[in-house]
Amino acid sequence: MLPLAGLFLTINRMNALAKLTSQFPRAGKVQWIGLRPKRDVPMHEVNEANAVADKGLQGDRYASGSGKRGITLIQAEHLPVIAALSGHEKISPATLRRNIVVSGIPLIALIGKKFRIGEVILEGTDACDPCERMEAALGPGSYNAMTGHGGLCARILQGGKISIGDSLVPIIEESV
Repeated sequence: MLPLAGLFLTINRMNALAKLTSQFPRAGKVQWIGLRPKRDVPMHEVNEANAVADKGLQGDRYASGSGKRGITLIQAEHLPVIAALSGHEKISPATLRRNIVVSGIPLIALIGKKFRIGEVILEGTDACDPCERMEAALGPGSYNAMTGHGGLCARILQGGKISIGDSLVPIIEESV
């Protein structure tokens, strides 16, 4: 059992960490949106998509309801890193099979946090790890090239429209 002074120190450190992890230098911006109507078909690039609460994006294969993976996002800044690590000059977002490419914000920091894109409110649920299909899409070693850069899975809490150019803004919830 912690002595009372140790408990207060632990609480103060937790409060300081909570404050640090709730601050973002700026909003993100949607750069690309893609839908895949069914398994084993290419992504279709669109200018906007309709997000359905507790489901997914209309027209996407996960729209029937997939819980924590309602939408997948990837950071635009990671695309050149994945390309370099997998031996490619450039990679199309469609190849990586994520729904939304966002620039300007560290997506992995949104795990466990709520955020807004356009009319939609989401909650980051988990890192979006690569799957074995990356080897076929990008070549041997591409699974490892994408590890740590795969993006974010998010649950749709409130549906609505998401468009290219929309801002991604974290929702800062005040602690009591």
